[in-house]
This record gives sequence, structure tokens and C-alpha cells, in this order.
Amino acid sequence: MSQTKESQTKDQIDYIQDRVQDPEIPDQAQEHTQDLSTWLDQGMALYGVGRYEGAVARFDRLLQQQPDHPEAWMKRGFALHALEYDEEAIASFERALKLKPKNALAWHGKGIALARLERYEEAIASFDKAVKFDPADAKAWYNRGYAQNRLYRYREAIASFDKVVELRPNNYRAWYNRGLALGALRRYEEALTSLETAVTIKPTCHYAWSYRGIILVKLERFEEAIASFDQSLQCKDDNPEAWYGKACARSLQGDLERTLRNLHRAVVLSPNLYRVMAQTDTSFDNVRHSPEFQALLGD
Repeated sequence: MSQTKESQTKDQIDYIQDRVQDPEIPDQAQEHTQDLSTWLDQGMALYGVGRYEGAVARFDRLLQQQPDHPEAWMKRGFALHALEYDEEAIASFERALKLKPKNALAWHGKGIALARLERYEEAIASFDKAVKFDPADAKAWYNRGYAQNRLYRYREAIASFDKVVELRPNNYRAWYNRGLALGALRRYEEALTSLETAVTIKPTCHYAWSYRGIILVKLERFEEAIASFDQSLQCKDDNPEAWYGKACARSLQGDLERTLRNLHRAVVLSPNLYRVMAQTDTSFDNVRHSPEFQALLGD
């Protein structure tokens, strides 16, 4: 059974965002009276309630008057990232870091923006700086592990996730992604333990249940795998990965009828992915030559 990219891309970057109550913001006629600290406070308040363009405007007004303000450059970077202007966000973080090179949060923010641009090597270098200057930043360790997973650097990723769960033992996403890395290294029993920890912490984490099922299929524990996929579907009944996983397990048991039923659900939900995968997935060798299987893939 092949692992899908769908299972590899859940819970990607752990974003940094503080939420506050909706602030009282002065109107434009009052803005000229505001001092620099008020511009910063207003920008942070607007950022906190998701009004990112307004936040950028406030930080820009501050920086027009004080261009060497590292916190304003950093906060501006987070607001730009939230607007998906990642190149501009990186430039803003770099201005902050030029002024304050040991700013762990700015290194972290730069890494997040780089990761979303899939510039993972550069992102890891930024996360390395973030954890150097703030070793207790569990989010930076997590994001470092995520980027390492994306570059197939699984052993390094496991070490990053180990640090996360040392700092935050109940971080189910770190346990899940640690399980992904262990599974990729075919350390299936260890992967299973990590995934079981994830679903113990977060019983509604449908993708952890799905990947647990994939690992159980690898271990040829088919009934347990099916039970795990069923748990995933209880959490999210339109999860094509779980339907596909059930089809793989049923095929390996030689159950044509239920293989077809489950594979049909996966193909309906995500035809471009699972119809193509099933063409070459060795899990279906038991049923591959049946007319019903061929008809399903040929729809």
C-alpha cells in the first residue's frame, strides 16, 4: 500500500498568531496625533483580529518615522505572511534581523514564510537560528521537523519532533508527524506507537487514524487496520484516504466485494489521485484482473 501525499501534508506549518479582542481603532482624522508606540499597539491589535492590511499600514506609518524599529519590521513580516505576501514578509523579517540578529521570533517567522514558498533548505536554516536563540520554542522545533520531512530527511525530522514532545508532550501533531517519519523509514512498530499516542491525545484526528491504518496494513494486521480506518471515518466520513486504505486491506484479505465498495468511495471522493494509485498499487494484485476492478478504474 502506497502512502499518499495527502497523508504527508496534514498539519503543515505551525503558525504564530495571537488573538485579542477586536480593538477600538481611531479613525483616519485622528491618526496624525498618534505617537510611535500607539502605531505599534494598533498594528498588533489589528493583526490579532485578522485585519492584516490595516496592521501593515500601521507598521508602515511607524517605520516611516522610525525605520530602525526591529519589532515593527518583524510584526509587519507576520502580517504580510498572513496576507500570503511571503516574499515581502521575508524582506521584512530580514530588516528586523539586520537590526536585531538574535531575534528568535523573527528567524522563526522568516522560516515559516520560506517553508510556504517550499524553500525548505532555507527554512531549516532559519529554524536552526530560531531554536539556537530560543531552545524552548516548541513551534520552531515542530516547523523544523516539518521542513525536514518535506526534504525526506526523516532521521533529522524525528530528532526535531522528539524535542517538541519533550517540551510539549501533548502536541498530537508532533506525534503524528514523528509517526510519518518513522513509517517512511519502515520503523513500523515505532511509528505505530507514535501514532497511537497522537490519537490518544486527539481522538478526532482523522488523518492520524488513517496513517495508523496504513502502518497496520504494512504489518499485515488487516482487521486492526480496518478498525483504524473506520475510526478515521467516524471522525470524517468523506476522508478518501481511509476508504482507500480499507480497500487495500480488504484486497489483501481477498475480499473482492468490499474492496470494490471501499475503493469506489475513495475514487468518487478523489478520482484523480486514487484511480491512478490503484493502477499500480500491489495491494490490489489479488483483485486486479477481475472485470469489476477494471471497470471501476476505467470509469
